Amino acid sequence: MVIREYGPSDVDAMIGIWNEVVEEGIAFPQEECLDTAGGTLFFASQSYTGVAENDGEILGLYILHPNNIGRCGHIGNASFAVASKARGLHIGEKLVLDCLEKAGNAGFKLLQFNAVVATNIHARHLYERLGFRQLGTVPGGFRMKDGRYENICLYYHEL
Repeated sequence: MVIREYGPSDVDAMIGIWNEVVEEGIAFPQEECLDTAGGTLFFASQSYTGVAENDGEILGLYILHPNNIGRCGHIGNASFAVASKARGLHIGEKLVLDCLEKAGNAGFKLLQFNAVVATNIHARHLYERLGFRQLGTVPGGFRMKDGRYENICLYYHEL
């Protein structure tokens, strides 16, 4: 398994993984799937986009970008996606660790996650194990695919 910067030949696989998470409707705020043109622009617009590759197959990815602008531009934000067939193989951990390194190298002082769905227990345990601290909870901050509302948790990690 190698974590590396994405390239143009990775985009179709990345779009497939991203859209799988969007369609599940339990973790990402987006409701619309990416098409090839939109996905190409989306991934290229990030400060950094990394992929997890194993034997030539893309199994996960992350995007890194500023959480805000101007006087708050030193705080980074990231999103992670792992193909359902590859979950449970610690790919997410490798992606988060790489992201922490890349965020520091990019000059970010903090990494902040604004909307970790409270029921996303695996992600929350991973973040906490890697030193992220929970800032608080926003009641009913995420509308699940089935229409019910779930709390979101805010996390940060000093770099």
